[in-house]
Amino acid sequence: MLAYHYFHVVLFITLTTIFNGDIYLTEALNNGFSVELIHRDSPKSPFYNSSETHFERMANAIHRSLDRVKHFYSQQDDGYKVLQAPITNIRGEFLMKYSIGTPSFDVIAVVDTGCDLIWLQCQPCENCYNQTDPIFDPSKSTTYEIASCSSQACKLVEDSSCKNGTGESKCQYKASYGDASFSIGDVAFETITLGTNVTNSYAGFDEIIFGCGHNNQGIFLPTSTGIVGLGNGAYSLTSQLSTVIDDKFSYCLVPSYEHNTTSFLNFGENAVVSGPGTVYTPLASGPIQTFYYLTLEGISVAGKRLDFETKDGPTDNCTGNIIIDSGTTLTYLPEDLYNKLEPLVTAQINLDRFPVPEFLPPSIKLCYASSPSTFQAPPITIHFTGADIVLNSTNTFYTFFEDFLCFTFTPSSSEGGPVYGNLHQGNFLIGFDKQKKTVSFKPTQCRSFDQEH
Repeated sequence: MLAYHYFHVVLFITLTTIFNGDIYLTEALNNGFSVELIHRDSPKSPFYNSSETHFERMANAIHRSLDRVKHFYSQQDDGYKVLQAPITNIRGEFLMKYSIGTPSFDVIAVVDTGCDLIWLQCQPCENCYNQTDPIFDPSKSTTYEIASCSSQACKLVEDSSCKNGTGESKCQYKASYGDASFSIGDVAFETITLGTNVTNSYAGFDEIIFGCGHNNQGIFLPTSTGIVGLGNGAYSLTSQLSTVIDDKFSYCLVPSYEHNTTSFLNFGENAVVSGPGTVYTPLASGPIQTFYYLTLEGISVAGKRLDFETKDGPTDNCTGNIIIDSGTTLTYLPEDLYNKLEPLVTAQINLDRFPVPEFLPPSIKLCYASSPSTFQAPPITIHFTGADIVLNSTNTFYTFFEDFLCFTFTPSSSEGGPVYGNLHQGNFLIGFDKQKKTVSFKPTQCRSFDQEH
């Protein structure tokens, strides 16, 4: 998806069965509900590798996301087709466990805030990648229905086409990715069940648009069954549930070094972010509907402000200049802005910079050899429109391994553009209100927040 670095958090959701194919909303849902988030490298994650060191996990995360920002910013012309996040390198920030069909069938899929389509591998698998868990068989579900070519669902899904068969022609989708991976299958409707963090509570939703993939190829991980899109487009999961969740969701990401701590993705009333310390910035417009754009006005270091100077200014009524993405690790800035930022930071750190090891991606520019407990980085303030976000050293410098830290800002490549990454979102409760078109930030100890909710 994006051409940059990211961590992975796994979203595990308790599963239950839907009765009579209806939507069952518990009291917890009426007041909003939450689902559990687990870091990709947590022992609870199916991707956990006990033989990897902390450094290897971080280095792998960075290498996995080298194509992500390119996905956000490439081909922004009239012919551009929104690409969904590939499973190839787990280019989404979350994994999601949910159930589909009647009777319910449990699946785990990559969740991506940078894409819209929900898809999973389906029987009969004409040409499928190796999957550890059983593959969903729609013929065994009483609530499965293929979308016709004349349906609104077919018109909504990007890159859809028609295939003639018995009776009315059916709608097909094709999701293609930059590494030549792809998923092809039927656009369909199905019942999806999400569990919540409240004991024995759940939410079932009928006629959710999704892709039933019969032809899926690429370097896909066998522990994942497909993709769940949480993007800003019309057919993402959050958009399809918009009337139920009041177009609101939020998350509080526990810092990456706290692998054993649970995070939560919140929906509806439970997703409202308010109270002391909360700041709000407009959800801006951008060239691609799927992505969440903000307007970055500047960055301050030790009281000295650098303004974000857009050479050409907003175009085509697009007011945003940076994408906020939970699936990208680092924050990417225009090269000229980064080149002004770095010397302001180094001037405040009384240490000699350490050469960046060759095995790290070239996008990492600034490192120090220092104990994290004694390292002192200057506070950096991000100035979004109407919202100042104060980052501390755990946000701005990542400890790759013992006594070695690197700067979490980096210049964007010629193929990419500005992205506000998840290291800068750690220990902030971040809410998306698509109804009011705002994004809210509240400094929060996410470990404590999640224990209380």
